[in-house]
Amino acid sequence: MAAVPLISLFDALLADLDGVVYAGPHAIPGAVDSLQQLAGLGVGLGYVTNNASRTPAQVAAHLRELGAPAEDRQVVSSSQAAAELLASLLPPGSRVMITGSPALAQEIELVGLTPVRSQDEDPVAVVQGFNPGIGWKDLAEASYVVAAGALWVATNTDMSIPQARGIAPGNGTLVAAVAAATGRTPRVAGKPEAPLFHAAAKRLAAERPLVVGDRLDTDILGGNNAGFATVAVLTGVDTRETILAARTAERPNYVIGSLTDLHRPYPAVDHTDGVYRCGAASAVVSGDTVSVHGHVDDLDSWRAAFAAWWAATPETAEARAPRLEWLGH
Repeated sequence: MAAVPLISLFDALLADLDGVVYAGPHAIPGAVDSLQQLAGLGVGLGYVTNNASRTPAQVAAHLRELGAPAEDRQVVSSSQAAAELLASLLPPGSRVMITGSPALAQEIELVGLTPVRSQDEDPVAVVQGFNPGIGWKDLAEASYVVAAGALWVATNTDMSIPQARGIAPGNGTLVAAVAAATGRTPRVAGKPEAPLFHAAAKRLAAERPLVVGDRLDTDILGGNNAGFATVAVLTGVDTRETILAARTAERPNYVIGSLTDLHRPYPAVDHTDGVYRCGAASAVVSGDTVSVHGHVDDLDSWRAAFAAWWAATPETAEARAPRLEWLGH
């Protein structure tokens, strides 16, 4: 690969937010500056988020407060996707119970449906999205309606969400509570489904977008499902170890430490006779062991290990972790 910045190979960046641009209220170091540089390179920018607790306008306003470039239309959310899905399945004016935030209720209203808050209002559907204020009574109310046979849509099923103090339960844990109580499974509107990514690319008129995210099961799987190139960033949920063990459908094309690395050349991985080399590091596979000549804190060592292990296990439907043997240089 030519020694040009990674991002220059693409015409747009479709960025996740939590764990990529910010963690909780604070920007991740280097993220804002990296996003600001895109316009000067002629690279479009869209934000694709599964967080349905705020409207796209509120998300864009928060991004601008952090110094990141963001117009309202650049934000595509799972709450929008959920609203559009429900509108395609229900007659106009249908009552939809909101188990989520006022932002989610607003999106439901915008597509011509009627948001309600309890079983007493005779909803024909339930839409469930993340809201840090949700409590047991809200989940119980949703369970009553879902168990009675209503259409059930989840904005997303992220099991965790990065916060300033660490990793916290995400919308998927709340959805799982209702599923456990009712024995039913919702339809999912957001990541890892492809339409959210296609909508974002269409808004930017992008033909070669790069999807960047911190989660394999939503961002990377969703980008792969959409047929786009994907890059996993190590500032959020997934780690070098979980990426190495990734099932085939969730393997990214690239792995970077932070968004800053988008503006650096991406090192090539070469292989000869089963030896995979990246920079000064190399890796070989024997059985279920990956032997790495390199340092554990050098990302090139991991890139060599990814290439070697994924070549040895090209088709796996389940996460599969090898034994790692670090040999130094």
